[in-house]
Amino acid sequence: MTLLVLLLALILLVWLLGWWFARGDDLTAYDHPVDPSAAERFGAADGPSAAHRQAEDDIRAKGGAVRGMSRRESLQFMRNFMEEIPAGRRFQCTFHPVDAGGVPAEWVLAPGADPRRRVLYIHGGAFIGGSANSHRTITSRYSEVANAAVLAVEYRLMPENRRRAGIEDCRAAYRWILENGPDETGAPDYLYVSGDSAGGNLSLVVSAWARDAGLRQPDAVIALSPLTDSTYSGPSIRGNLDSDAMLGPLFRALTKIPRILLTWLYVLETRFRPVDPRVSPVHGDLSRLPPTLIQVSESEMLLDDARRYVNKARAAGSPAFLQSWPGLLHVWQILNPELPEANEAFEEIGEFIQSVEATRLN
Repeated sequence: MTLLVLLLALILLVWLLGWWFARGDDLTAYDHPVDPSAAERFGAADGPSAAHRQAEDDIRAKGGAVRGMSRRESLQFMRNFMEEIPAGRRFQCTFHPVDAGGVPAEWVLAPGADPRRRVLYIHGGAFIGGSANSHRTITSRYSEVANAAVLAVEYRLMPENRRRAGIEDCRAAYRWILENGPDETGAPDYLYVSGDSAGGNLSLVVSAWARDAGLRQPDAVIALSPLTDSTYSGPSIRGNLDSDAMLGPLFRALTKIPRILLTWLYVLETRFRPVDPRVSPVHGDLSRLPPTLIQVSESEMLLDDARRYVNKARAAGSPAFLQSWPGLLHVWQILNPELPEANEAFEEIGEFIQSVEATRLN
């Protein structure tokens, strides 16, 4: 009897701790549509392009190969897949490796790019994959549309390193780019921070940290399909599981795990509560932030992560904007120049940067 009571008490304690670990803001208050003045919707009347449909078919075929793999096998599969993305492409940009305050990185420079205009780019890959190389299709285009030198950061990945290590690397790179360009020292005239998926998460985290640390804030932040809530509570996490050809196959199993157990797994793996703003920027203070643009597909699991972040930031008085496309892949921007939708997204990024600079000049 005593043993049973102790066991029940232990189960209750584990449950209560799991509940506390995941206890944060009630984000359902931000599930409403974004104010029309801050939201734009794109997409052709007849749906995604033929090139996108082919890319989605290819992604779904590769996603099927993940089933039945061990965790180690699927990790290596994903890393290899990402590193092959730029294969066979020709770039007009030049790529220069650099030590960015102790963090490996590379400068990406389009012809004529202004070194006093800088973009800190943080790649995606679920915090376990990706590199400066895997995202060259994005960083090269960024250098063109922003007329800027792009610093692509090689932050430390999980599971070989703790989540905290990647955050520290992005902070170090941010401090470094405030004083260093590709060919000279000194502060940039304009500075932008951007990233996709996991890198979008880190971009938003770095932006809030720069504010709190009293550093010069970026002139703007652009996040592509960012993870903003590590409790995975957004309705689209499960609602878009089948329509998300990229993330669905990778994370379907996680959606079947009870939330308390998932919370414990997250805490044990990352050493963070999932509501900690250092891993869930939507749970932090979103006031006094620079102009922030989020692009997202309406078919992906992270749709509500984007919508909730924009709505909460705007409620806090920060200028945040949402651009969405129906039916597209998670981080479709990486498949440029093949996808017309990717080119359209970068054109919008270029226009956003121009609008930010026009406002600053006025």
